[in-house]
Amino acid sequence: MFRLEYSYFLYLLLLIPAFVLLYLLIRRQRLRLLDNYGELELISRLFPDVSSYKPVVKFALMMTSLFLLILGVANPQIGSRLAEIKREGVDVVICLDVSNSMKAEDVKPNRLERAKQMVSRLVDKLMGDRVGIIVFAGEPYIQLPMTTDYSAAKLFLSFVDTDLIPVQGTAIGSAIGMALDNFKVEDNKRKAMIIITDGENHEDDALGAAAEAAKNGYVVHTIGMGTLAGGPIPLYNNGVKAGLMKDRDGSVVTTKMDPQMLQQIASAGGGQFTLAGDSDPDLSKIVEKIAKMDKKEYESKLFSDYEDRFQLFIGAALLFLIAELILSERKNKYLTKLKLFEAKSI
Repeated sequence: MFRLEYSYFLYLLLLIPAFVLLYLLIRRQRLRLLDNYGELELISRLFPDVSSYKPVVKFALMMTSLFLLILGVANPQIGSRLAEIKREGVDVVICLDVSNSMKAEDVKPNRLERAKQMVSRLVDKLMGDRVGIIVFAGEPYIQLPMTTDYSAAKLFLSFVDTDLIPVQGTAIGSAIGMALDNFKVEDNKRKAMIIITDGENHEDDALGAAAEAAKNGYVVHTIGMGTLAGGPIPLYNNGVKAGLMKDRDGSVVTTKMDPQMLQQIASAGGGQFTLAGDSDPDLSKIVEKIAKMDKKEYESKLFSDYEDRFQLFIGAALLFLIAELILSERKNKYLTKLKLFEAKSI
């Protein structure tokens, strides 16, 4: 496991492009001043010992030294020992809709991006709970198995998009079924399931699946993404908006959030329905319900000891700095005698 103890020092890396730009401006101004005195070729003959490339090499060495010094100050660390610890928490399965309708922009920037932001905030509120992520459209897919590594959860969440699943649709029931098959309830401790979708279910019996989940120890919560007015579904080509989705008659397709369906699913699953419209939804009720659930004990492996590695970067930075100080800006007299780059007459 690799980490930076003081990662905020990485902002100092912005100094490097600033120094490069300043160096280029000064070098350009210097060449202009020399050009005012006469031709550059003639000036170079008057000062034969002055090297044209060594100042660039010295500057590159200095910037490399600065780069390594900043990394050293940030203190890279490597996990050296794994420790098994016991935690108490609730298993939370998040089922996230990635169908094309989630690209609708009636919620800014769009339904899916707003949902991902909401899941990220929800993960921050979990205290020792395990989290798993299922994405679904016309069929479900496990994006993240159960874990207590919230950083990994956010990383996997960042890759979620509508092109993850080629089969389009909104199969809420199948997503619930996958959670039941792969994240089984153990020790009679209940699990929480949070379904985030616009509610346009056209594929299966979502209500029956939610009721079955409740029988098997799940509490099913739903969060509705979108507005009642709805909006068109944008189409993209290589990441660029290429138009709007249309039906067979050429009319623009409008997708509307279906709160009634999601209320029924939450009711069948014994959970809470939350509407996420134009503003950020209040997740406190769902979080409170999860916090009040019976917690189970499980083992988790975490890095307990980290070893500092700043010495390697500071040492390398000093070596590059010493090399910069030793390197002269004048030409090497021995290499000059070789005349490697002079054209030979035949």
